[in-house]
Amino acid sequence: MQANLGSIDRTIRILAGLGLIAATLSGAIGTWGWVGVIPLATGIFRFCPAYLPFGIRTCPMRTNTPKGKK
Repeated sequence: MQANLGSIDRTIRILAGLGLIAATLSGAIGTWGWVGVIPLATGIFRFCPAYLPFGIRTCPMRTNTPKGKK
């Protein structure tokens, strides 16, 4: 499982997931707010399986260049 989420995408997912869960726990929204577990988990693990079929990556590509060499 290779990371495919960048830092901005990851931050948005974690905040949205926590917001939905908090709203559910406070009673502001119904039980559908537990769907916030999905963006929270994908943000924590830096991996979104829905991105795979489309080849989407929001994280920078790693290079195989050793440190100190260009």
